Amino acid sequence: MRWALVKVCVAVTTMVVVAFAVPLGLVIKEMARDRAFSNAERQAAAIAPALSITTERDELERVVASAGSDAGIGVHIPAADGKPAVEIGKQRADGRDIAMTRRLGRASTAEVPGGSTLLQPIALSSGEIAVIEVYVPEAEVSNGVGTAWAVLAAVGVALVIGSVAVADRLGVRMVQPAQRLAESAHELGEGKLGSRVPEEGPTELRLAAIAFNSMADQVVQLLANERELAADLSHRLRTPLTVLRLNTASLGDGPAAEQTRTAVAQLEREVDTIIRTAREAKPQTAAIGVGAGCDASEVVRERMDFWSALAEDEGRKVRVAGVDRPVRIPVARADLAAALDALLGNVFRHTPEGTAFAVDVHNAEDAVIVLVSDAGAGIADPVAAMARGRGSGNDGSTGLGLDIVRRLAESTGGDVRVGSSVLGGTEVRIWIQLDGRAPVRSGHRGSVRRRRRGAGVR
Repeated sequence: MRWALVKVCVAVTTMVVVAFAVPLGLVIKEMARDRAFSNAERQAAAIAPALSITTERDELERVVASAGSDAGIGVHIPAADGKPAVEIGKQRADGRDIAMTRRLGRASTAEVPGGSTLLQPIALSSGEIAVIEVYVPEAEVSNGVGTAWAVLAAVGVALVIGSVAVADRLGVRMVQPAQRLAESAHELGEGKLGSRVPEEGPTELRLAAIAFNSMADQVVQLLANERELAADLSHRLRTPLTVLRLNTASLGDGPAAEQTRTAVAQLEREVDTIIRTAREAKPQTAAIGVGAGCDASEVVRERMDFWSALAEDEGRKVRVAGVDRPVRIPVARADLAAALDALLGNVFRHTPEGTAFAVDVHNAEDAVIVLVSDAGAGIADPVAAMARGRGSGNDGSTGLGLDIVRRLAESTGGDVRVGSSVLGGTEVRIWIQLDGRAPVRSGHRGSVRRRRRGAGVR
């Protein structure tokens, strides 16, 4: 915008300067020519009275010398009454031009080498017509024209430079508020909720800044209300959790009872974590700090130990691969555990008992791939499954499980794909980028692969 204003002002100022300077320059040139020939006419007029009195050479030479340079003035008197023609001074004009002026009886000009001549006819007492020739050099015709044109050019350049300076100041006054508005919008998009725009600049931009600040305040208020709502809803779960914990104490001993008590304790910890996170005043960001991360193999082994007991009770075959050595990933341990629990919970919820499932970990140079696959009937609508909060509605699904996994992968620059597994059911592939770069491969984040229709959305 700034350079656009400068270009417009340069164009407009240049057109105005040209429109005025060119005609003015031509007028100055014409005025210089008129001035030179006016001087020549005055010199001719100084000699005319003498010609009306006498035609003697000596007298006329003295008059010519007193009128100006005799090298620039010539007098041509024709022969009359037996007297020969008299020529005083140097003749520069052509004889035909002199004869034409004598015959027409009016002043004229003629082009000669080095300039022009003014031919002025004068009537003599004898009735003949004498012609006074005054030489006007080209230098006298153009005297002062070059200087005047240079001044006009300097004034034009000064006007253009001045317009550029004014346009640049106006552009800065308009561009800077717009840049601050764009920067604040980027900061707000990155999670810096305290970003605000100074309410200054032109009226339109000032109104835009006021609207942006109002929007940012409302976003902060909405997020605060959402955190409070999440905390309140999570806090309501404590009462039924307390009842469950008390009831598990009466289950006695045994693997099933111990597993139930462990699940209730973990559920209590997760609810407490949700409440604390929701009460946090500072917005969370997706940045991974130095030293943050976990061992994916260890987390997979731990969660599979938990789910294997339930799988054994339901007669499911379980396979785990790629967890025999450490695999460091830039993801918090709790986040990876939550993502695995969401996927494995989907397997138990949406596939019948006895359905096999597997978890594979592949460690590449720049990424880690975690595959969770099952031998169920698959997902009928993978696109709907990848959309947050779009559960099937008839099987108790909220549609948030895959969204949790997607946000975990995208926080590292990776993505999630849903497709067909080698077991015949659903395969969810989590691509975790190790260096934070966007993955260089076909497809896009949260992409899906079409497969046969089957079970509901997870």
